[in-house]
Amino acid sequence: MPRPTKPEYAVFYETYVSRVPEDDLTAAFRKHTASVLVFLNKIPAAKREFAYAPGKWTVKEVLQHIIDAERVFAYRALNFARKDANPLPGFDENEFAAVARTEHREWNDMVEEFQFVRNASDHFFRALNEEELSRTGVASGNPISVRALGFIILGHAIHHMEVVKERYL
Repeated sequence: MPRPTKPEYAVFYETYVSRVPEDDLTAAFRKHTASVLVFLNKIPAAKREFAYAPGKWTVKEVLQHIIDAERVFAYRALNFARKDANPLPGFDENEFAAVARTEHREWNDMVEEFQFVRNASDHFFRALNEEELSRTGVASGNPISVRALGFIILGHAIHHMEVVKERYL
């Protein structure tokens, strides 16, 4: 299963796609899921409610954002893999974060939710054949392939874990 080419996704997604060095999506899901889980389980309790600057998300809000975005990207992939030709809207991650109520959530429950969502994404993408992975649709006003959405899911989480390492810990 080859990596997506640049015509398969909008330029702004290159930030995420470029963070996934593997060409094989299945192998990438296994490797990066394990590394994200190890990373999340090492974040000290004292840092989970921390935001590095006023108006920035806490570490818990970053994790919730990763979970929410993965669900959105996977839903887009499902629609396009199943040949739904309807364009899909974008989503406002800041609006999602504002109402997610992460301050009322337990960290371990959130990590477990990430693991469940990621496991579902992994199983979904593994079940697709090359034709289904190559299908495209329009999301947020831009054409995108199912394959690209898989790489975006992985790269998005990697990107945010890098931000947490650099600015929060």
